[in-house]
Amino acid sequence: MKIEAAKKIFGEILREQLEKIEKIKSFKDSIDYKNLDKIIIGVIDGDGIGPIIMEQTKRIINELLKSEIDAGGIEIKNIKGLTIENRVSKMESVPSDILDEIKKCHVILKGPCTTPRAGDPWPNLTSANAVLRRELDLFSNVRPVSIPGKGVDWIFFRENIEGGYALGSKGIQVDENLAIDFVLETKINSERLAKKAFEYARNNNKSNVTVVTKANIVKTTDGNFIKACKKVGEDYKEINIVEKLADVTAARLTDLKFSKDLQVFVLPNLYGDIISDIAAEFQGGRGTAGSANLGNRYAVFEAIHGSAPAMIKSNRGQYADPSSLMRGFGMLLNHIGYSDKSKVLTRALDICGVEERKIKMTSSSKGASAEEYTDYILDEIKKLKS
Repeated sequence: MKIEAAKKIFGEILREQLEKIEKIKSFKDSIDYKNLDKIIIGVIDGDGIGPIIMEQTKRIINELLKSEIDAGGIEIKNIKGLTIENRVSKMESVPSDILDEIKKCHVILKGPCTTPRAGDPWPNLTSANAVLRRELDLFSNVRPVSIPGKGVDWIFFRENIEGGYALGSKGIQVDENLAIDFVLETKINSERLAKKAFEYARNNNKSNVTVVTKANIVKTTDGNFIKACKKVGEDYKEINIVEKLADVTAARLTDLKFSKDLQVFVLPNLYGDIISDIAAEFQGGRGTAGSANLGNRYAVFEAIHGSAPAMIKSNRGQYADPSSLMRGFGMLLNHIGYSDKSKVLTRALDICGVEERKIKMTSSSKGASAEEYTDYILDEIKKLKS
């Protein structure tokens, strides 16, 4: 491929992105869960350890929502087929028939899905997560991290449909030496993400929002991201805007002298992924952190980690920690208006995973199995409910 051929591909990418901006403008409807006769929760097992940790999370769902399910106020809809095998057989990251089923739900709880990497036995399909986020307009990835004993109470608003991930499968191999990938940013999307972060800060009595970029080097896209955040911040005069560089934040986040006063973070896609993972490790590991993917109409809740194929390959899947997916379910409960149930689950997870830790997850037979750990969590939930 030479310059003219690369220019043609780039032109097609630009046209596609301009069309997507117009599509974003059309996403205006939202849901008031209080006015629904029935809330439909779609459940997707995913790949690898996904079915294992989802099986245990369903035990939590049945404990906390049994009366609502029995009364018909909540329906659990199991959605099959979002597996790497089915996606490859159809050569679709999210098969169209499955996407149609997902769109019939109000919210989704999703296990991790495998994204093919170089050397894997799968074709180079785009991440199912990335496709879902774009198709459902889930522009905000929300990841809370809490370590009460260290005074850490952070929440990360990560841009979810643009940045360095949006065109991950559309890079251009110009010739054998030159390859080009792309970073995408739009004013409309940066502003609505920032609004989510500032609204959260205002509604939860937070005094600052920290914007994390590398705008000193990536001047155009990251620079525009900062401009968008500052513009939105003009409507929130009581909230201080803090600017931090991504590399410095990643290096020093766990130094509480650096980060002790930081509360709400808003970040472009790639930096948000990396830095919130660092925060999750500080909390106790990525297996301890859940996340929400929010748009105006749809919402998908999940663990922040992947499908852990190495655990499956080494026959350790039954020792996968289900806490991250359970925390995602806790966020789902809060989102649909069951904040009391969400608090019970979150408290039980804190007791079992951070404070008391009578049994521990080690990802191997040296620690508890997912089933044993869930038994422990369910016992705590029952105590808290009594």
